[in-house]
Parts: sequence; C-alpha cells; structure tokens
Amino acid sequence: MFTHDFRTLAQGVALPYGIYDWVANMGTMVVGTSHDTAEFAVDAIETWLTSYGWYHYPDMTELLILCDAGGSNSCRTHLWKYALSQRLVQEHGISVRVCHYPSGASKWNPIDHRLFSQISLNWAGVPLTSYQVVLNYIRTVTTKTGLTVDATLNRKRYDTGKKVPKDEFNQIKLTPHMPLPQWNYTIAPYA
Repeated sequence: MFTHDFRTLAQGVALPYGIYDWVANMGTMVVGTSHDTAEFAVDAIETWLTSYGWYHYPDMTELLILCDAGGSNSCRTHLWKYALSQRLVQEHGISVRVCHYPSGASKWNPIDHRLFSQISLNWAGVPLTSYQVVLNYIRTVTTKTGLTVDATLNRKRYDTGKKVPKDEFNQIKLTPHMPLPQWNYTIAPYA
C-alpha cells in the first residue's frame, strides 16, 4: 500500500548507531529513539565499551574509532570531541584516537561492509513495525565467518543544537595527527 515511510504513521523513529569490533567479529547496534546527536553517538560507543569492550580487552589503554566526516560524529563538531573527552576519555581513563573518512568516502568504513550490509540483508522486505522487530532482526544477523550482533534500545532524550562553551572545549587534551589533522586526532586524559 505505502511505498515510502511516513512519519505520521510511525510509532517512533529508530536511529541505528553501530560499533563493529573486527577482532572479535562482533557488532553492537544501539537504536536511539530521539535524535542522532554527538552525545547519542558517544553514548552508543560507551554502551559497547562497558558491555563488551572491557570484557574482551581488559588492558585497553587506547581506543581507535573510525568514522565518517559528517553527521553526529562529524570532524567539525565540537560536541562530538567534547563528549568523547568527558564520557570516554575522562570517565574510563583511556585515550581515544579518531580517524575520520573523508567526505564521500565514508562507505569504505568496515562497519558499512561488515555490519550494516548484513543487517540490511537480514531485514530486507520486512516492515519494521516496532522497536522489538528492529532489535530482533538486528540480533539475528549471522554470517559464515561468525559475525554476531547485539542490539540495545536507547530511549534517552537528546537535544539538538547544543553548543560547547569555548573555554570548556579548549580544555580538551586534543592532539592532531599528520596527515590531515582535521580528520585524525587523539584525545587523552587530563592526567
């Protein structure tokens, strides 16, 4: 009957944010119900860190994040870097190295090839009528190479348009890397 999504007919929005751990061949999807903001993206990464990351890598001192250059984890967004500093770096005492894919090249990120593509194949043609349907189709993804995926629903409310005061942003211990320092940087703990 309908060939497109109509928000007026929806029960809500489902915003998937995925983390793919290529060493463990495991995906973690956090499905948000509010807005795709930098704080939501960092909360999704922290969900992986506290649920799986510390279990698989108890001696971790640094986390590498590969991400695109736009959206909630944009290389230009101060809130993204600030939230990483506060929620991951300072709270967990690890350094976070971020490498952004250039504009137009984000589809080369392994998460698109190894995780999102498999989820899309798994729920192809299925009406996503509820959050439970979305979560179930994500959780039942498997591949011949042993990929497993967990999914969590995040009902936290995220406000859009938040700004980070300049003095607070300047406190971040941010080290740009060459080449392309705007896309490659490390955020370290204060002490």
